[in-house]
Amino acid sequence: MRIERGVGVRELSLYIHIPFCRRKCLYCDFLSAPASDGEMESYVNLLRREIEEQSIFYREHRVISVFLGGGTPSLLPADRIGEILKQIQSCFWMAEDTEITIECNPGTVTAEKLKNYITYGINRISIGLQSTDDEELARIGRIHDYAAFLETYQLAREAGVQNINIDLMAGLPGQSVDSYRRTLERVTALEPEHISAYSLILEEGTPLYVNQDRYTFPTEEEDREMYLLTEKLLAAAGLHRYEISNYAREGRECRHNKVYWLRGDYAGFGLGASSMAANIRWKNPEVVKAYAECVERMSGKTESPQGLSFAEMLRRTGRLEVQELSETERMEEFMFLGLRLTAGIDPADFQRMFGTSVEKVYGEQIARLTAQGLLEWAGKGLRLTPRGIDVSNRVFAEFLF
Repeated sequence: MRIERGVGVRELSLYIHIPFCRRKCLYCDFLSAPASDGEMESYVNLLRREIEEQSIFYREHRVISVFLGGGTPSLLPADRIGEILKQIQSCFWMAEDTEITIECNPGTVTAEKLKNYITYGINRISIGLQSTDDEELARIGRIHDYAAFLETYQLAREAGVQNINIDLMAGLPGQSVDSYRRTLERVTALEPEHISAYSLILEEGTPLYVNQDRYTFPTEEEDREMYLLTEKLLAAAGLHRYEISNYAREGRECRHNKVYWLRGDYAGFGLGASSMAANIRWKNPEVVKAYAECVERMSGKTESPQGLSFAEMLRRTGRLEVQELSETERMEEFMFLGLRLTAGIDPADFQRMFGTSVEKVYGEQIARLTAQGLLEWAGKGLRLTPRGIDVSNRVFAEFLF
């Protein structure tokens, strides 16, 4: 359904997947691989076409965030990034303060490229560092060292980027509590606006998973100490925890990621990209040929054929995992996604969305978890306690029927 702009406006976030990297890291199971210049150009052309074809379904939406992720989007020539963003800006209704983020790895940007990014409207950079220890970086197959990161960070600041995220990882092979502490201290000294701090997960099939017996990993006690150290040192540096793995200065929380946790509408473009709108989830094909065929089948479809549901149209154009969420599934997502945020969930929002109270649906679970010290009421909201954050997956499982 299309309506006039400004009437019944909904917010929308866009995710653009750039599946190219210089070399896959040993822990990476993301959809990415090296590619030639020609392959990159062909892919960008497909992306632009998909964006144009699909934008017609979001005329009632205003875009509040755009996230170019991957892979390593900064491997693309700057003018290709410009082409993608120009396509978005010409096809979508953009909020005046739209947050536009691009992920980049150290050593993949120049001063000129960064200045071009700002010209294109990019106002947030996310830099994948992981560790400031060069030996730790080498063990996980990163393409850069700490010096390359520092150069990239400085170039971004000199170009005028005022909102920078840095990705860090704990639990790396050969990592110690002391080396992780040094990483935190060095990074906070740079005063970034945002830090994402994750624990390494050994994903099945990755080289690090297959060869894990060759490495020495931190013990469970050391993992726990790193976890506690993260919040302590980042809080001391003025970065508050607003989500289980994310810390920000006041007003610098990642708007894009909060859309996921709050179950907002988002449209994914590119290979394997996921979307959710109208309580339907779906994803694009993960193979280039199938993705190209999918884009071709979308051509000219400005609305669902007579009598065909939106979900069925998605299936017929080659989308994967098309799921029409039931009310129960929507309630579950509201709880386990919303509780990832340290502010927790607002029962008034639950009542507004589902026409019933959260206590009526989940009263037993809330009472049990509150008695165990894993959930707490804070004002009118319900949130994880510090102990609940420690065992968050256990808490989330309680809200699955």
